[in-house]
Amino acid sequence: MAHMSAPSPAAPETPHRSGFACFVGRPNAGKSTLTNALVGTKVAITSNRPQTTRHTVRGIVHRPDAQLILVDTPGLHKPRTLLGERLNDVVRTTWAEVDVIGFCLPADQKLGPGDKFIAKELASIKRTPKVAIVTKTDLVDPQTLAEQLIAVDRLGQELGIEWAQIVPVSAVGDKQLSLLADLLVPLLPEGPLLYPEGDLTDEPEQVMVAELIREAALEGVRDELPHSIAVVVEEMLPREGRPADRPLLDIHANLFIERSSQKGIVIGPKGRRLKEVGTTSRRHIEALLGTPVFLDLHVKIAKDWQRDPKQLRRLGF
Repeated sequence: MAHMSAPSPAAPETPHRSGFACFVGRPNAGKSTLTNALVGTKVAITSNRPQTTRHTVRGIVHRPDAQLILVDTPGLHKPRTLLGERLNDVVRTTWAEVDVIGFCLPADQKLGPGDKFIAKELASIKRTPKVAIVTKTDLVDPQTLAEQLIAVDRLGQELGIEWAQIVPVSAVGDKQLSLLADLLVPLLPEGPLLYPEGDLTDEPEQVMVAELIREAALEGVRDELPHSIAVVVEEMLPREGRPADRPLLDIHANLFIERSSQKGIVIGPKGRRLKEVGTTSRRHIEALLGTPVFLDLHVKIAKDWQRDPKQLRRLGF
């Protein structure tokens, strides 16, 4: 049979996949750190307070065989305010729309009510595959890690969640980060690139700039002002009349706090605190945008903005 000796057709290439994943978990479970480590650039806002990621910040992992788009949802929590309820709605819609959910559980803390609260919510979202990611494995010994992996498996069984995978990772030493990406990719639908190669995030620059300022403003005063700071970037404009090789970007931003008593905390003695906030956030903004920045910051009072629908809308929620 002559056709037997014909050269065999080349093996079909593995299809390209692209889709959305989001990491969930209680505050400080390592979600943003994981996003940053996978994307390789500081994209999401890392902080040890709940609710610091207010906007859906997306990081994009580019691989030859796939594009994984990370959607960072605000933490799910028991709502106490109008803002809380709105954030929880955002969370549930996001979970139902993504292709895979990564549930982050720190290796160094026993599973608690916060984890169970989120897991119960996850159990109600049937169709989306769920990967349990045990984070911060660099902080524990093998025995503790093994116990946590078993506990996570059990939690799934109790609530009827079928984990697509249970993966231990440490974002610190890049341990198993590429393994995590390898496990998430097959759960994505086949499809072309959704974003151009060079993109790391599709979040408008203004929102990311506002987040960097907010992160700097909360640094060191978190106990006094857990999250009653909102930042609005009023304008970002290239300074006119600058030579092409020495551009300067003017950024004018307002820091909104709820009460006049908080003003002193944010500004600090002789304005030192606000100056530090400006210096720190300017450094991060310049790194993000790759251009020198002049940052003009003002502190304003927006009474009880977390509870007022009109203020919330104005501040972009």
